Amino acid sequence: MSAARIRVGGADPYDVVVGRGVFAELPALVGERAEQVAVVHPQGLGELARPALTALGAAGYNVHPLAVPDGEAAKTAEVAAGLWSRLGQAGFTRSDAVVGVGGGAATDLAGFVAATWLRGVRSVLVPTTLLGMVDAAVGGKTGVNTAEGKNLVGSFHPPSGVLCDLDTLAGLPASDYIGGLAEVVKAGFIADPAILDLVEADPEGAARPDGRHTRELIERAVSVKAEVVSGDLRESGRREILNYGHTLGHAVERAEDYTFRHGYAVAVGMVFAAELARLDGRIDAALVERHRTTLASVGLPTGYSGAPWPELRRAMRVDKKARGATLRFIVLDALAEPAVLAAPAPELLDAAYAAMST
Repeated sequence: MSAARIRVGGADPYDVVVGRGVFAELPALVGERAEQVAVVHPQGLGELARPALTALGAAGYNVHPLAVPDGEAAKTAEVAAGLWSRLGQAGFTRSDAVVGVGGGAATDLAGFVAATWLRGVRSVLVPTTLLGMVDAAVGGKTGVNTAEGKNLVGSFHPPSGVLCDLDTLAGLPASDYIGGLAEVVKAGFIADPAILDLVEADPEGAARPDGRHTRELIERAVSVKAEVVSGDLRESGRREILNYGHTLGHAVERAEDYTFRHGYAVAVGMVFAAELARLDGRIDAALVERHRTTLASVGLPTGYSGAPWPELRRAMRVDKKARGATLRFIVLDALAEPAVLAAPAPELLDAAYAAMST
């Protein structure tokens, strides 16, 4: 089956290429102007980076493999500074490019380095996890973490292209793949209910990279994000709906020192947001229950009782989605009808958390 190309519009449009065995498409995404290409990849995933290195080398680029720590440990200012030094030593110019291969942490870091080197060079992202394909690599958000929170330092820097080779998902641990499904399900609740129908029709298959609907689920989730970010790169308007489940989700991640998988935290956050919407009179109990049953059917959590609630409340106040002292939540007014709930009453938050955590 040929590769699909999903267009992300805006001032700097680009394609997300989705298919199997599509690494040959990588040089075209990098472009002819570049002479040198830095390939940023997690040190534990050298084999996954090999097809990218091979394709770029065969196309005549001077390729520099740059290994970084695995996972969120890569997303620090110190690691970014080390990569800047490597680019400087190699004499990277504005016509050269950075390719990020790996999960969301690696592509976030690679994009941030590309955004900041010489005030911006081309980047191509090659996500190798489900979470990376449907979320982190699409949309132009780049960043690193600080002790105060996740992704608080970053830049909007759209890539020149995104390459999603579905064959790279085969070796992904089941828990990581299932974690990525949270962002797929999120796209179903905020914009494309057909995603929910596909998951509910075959939850066992949805939870595996070789499931019969895998490609369609990924293409639909990418299409949702592409449509949203095309008209709102900098999250000044509609793009905010993509944060469904993320306000509490990021607080849980921070409270757990980022040892709690992002997708699992977002799943918990979606149930919390659904309970919040129900208590605010926006949706009925049946839609809340659909959140629980759909998420649970693929192995995602629907409750959380780890960190104390006051600690989570404090963490939410430094989230990027807050406006001053005002907390903002994306909730649903109905299925596929997201809305903003600003400054909910403390007792409403308390009740929603109690309903989610039981």
